[in-house]
Amino acid sequence: MYSLGIRGFLGFLDDESFAKVMYRCKFGRKLNLQKPQFFNEKIQWLKLYDHNPEYIKLVDKYEVKKIVAKLIGEKYVIPTIGVWNSFDEIDFDLLPESFVLKCTHDSGGIVICKDKNSFNYKAAEKKIKRSLSRNYYYVGREWPYKNITPKIIAEPLIVDRAEKDLRDYKVFTFNGKPKMVQVDFDRFTNHRRNLYDTEWNYIPAEIYYSTDPNVIIKKPEKLEELLVLSEKLSRDYPFVRVDFYIANGEILFGELTFLHGSGFEEFRPQKFGLEVGNWLTLPNSKS
Repeated sequence: MYSLGIRGFLGFLDDESFAKVMYRCKFGRKLNLQKPQFFNEKIQWLKLYDHNPEYIKLVDKYEVKKIVAKLIGEKYVIPTIGVWNSFDEIDFDLLPESFVLKCTHDSGGIVICKDKNSFNYKAAEKKIKRSLSRNYYYVGREWPYKNITPKIIAEPLIVDRAEKDLRDYKVFTFNGKPKMVQVDFDRFTNHRRNLYDTEWNYIPAEIYYSTDPNVIIKKPEKLEELLVLSEKLSRDYPFVRVDFYIANGEILFGELTFLHGSGFEEFRPQKFGLEVGNWLTLPNSKS
């Protein structure tokens, strides 16, 4: 049932029924919406009842750049080379030798071109058109994605000369206060994920992907700046994960995520999910 849900095949269920069915299938326990305790329970509550209209533009990968530039400065925003409504509109002759294509309305609709001479245009077209054709809302019922107009943007390919792959730093913030940083690495070979507190102490716990304490991820030199920027972008919301890249010593904004993992990423040990849930204070009323 869970695999059918995340593939969008449970469209006959209303959002609350979907959340209850999927939560029980994923975690083997009843979803408590009256008194949610676990982080994932509270994410389900936010998904159903925290419908702040601002979220729609904030999860749109094109629209959010304008807002972020006003809040923290344009120097932190990756430039947009072009924006299109369909793949057929793209004039690849006008793009640089390396670039990234992103769909603005979903997660995973990304194509990386390291060299146009060896770029597989057919595979890129297939992936982008498939992404454009789906409404990402039906994957996990994350309502902000429901009415986004799908577009494609191109950005320069960011390469960190000091690292083999570009690391992103995902800052978990609660009512504007950073509490934890998630770092994903080896995403295309053996995806793992380490967690750190805001003093860069390693947290021996896991969220969905395995952790690896033997992989030493050095404390970013600009960690304090990263946390300050996260505060500025998250101060008005009960929970948001603020994603940044650090490349060649520069901080670059990635995206905002209000419903981490759609509330379906397992926390290990289970008590860690309860601890993180205690950080999240839900709004007093449903909107």
